[in-house]
Amino acid sequence: MFIQTEATPNPATLKFIPGRPVLPGEPMDLRSREDASASPLAERLFEVPGVTGVFFGADFVAVTKADGEWQHLKPAILGAIMEHYLSGQPLLVDGGEGAADVEDFDEADAETVATIKELIDTRVRPAVASDGGDITFQGYRSGIVFLHMKGACSGCPSSTATLKHGIENLLRHFVPDVQEVRPI
Repeated sequence: MFIQTEATPNPATLKFIPGRPVLPGEPMDLRSREDASASPLAERLFEVPGVTGVFFGADFVAVTKADGEWQHLKPAILGAIMEHYLSGQPLLVDGGEGAADVEDFDEADAETVATIKELIDTRVRPAVASDGGDITFQGYRSGIVFLHMKGACSGCPSSTATLKHGIENLLRHFVPDVQEVRPI
């Protein structure tokens, strides 16, 4: 098994591509050992000293570190991923799914929210997935869009620029009622 690695815009996160599907459907962001209990692979990864986050995308695993050098952490992470796939264990056990994001918006804004969500799903999420992360809609109130940044996007030094100059400008262009975009 050959696992490729890719850098992400977040220097604390590295993307591992095992060359096979990882998590079809919605991505999953795990930020603690407790969150990892639904996934044997995530549990293995959190056993690597310095690992603080695991994100499963459709065809990749993004791992976030607190400290340490990638040159020291990468072999242990690659080993954990390889061991998992060779073991034949499922990615998730007991129907383990991530907690669904709770959306907050006024029903009177349902049409505006539908447009915002479509733009995020079709234009934003594919771009950030290629960087090892995800961004999901959380809410819309008084012209402010609230987004949840996951995986490599969470804590990324360039995330503020992505939100303000990229996503906010895109949404304001297509949805004039949008005044601002904020992370939660």
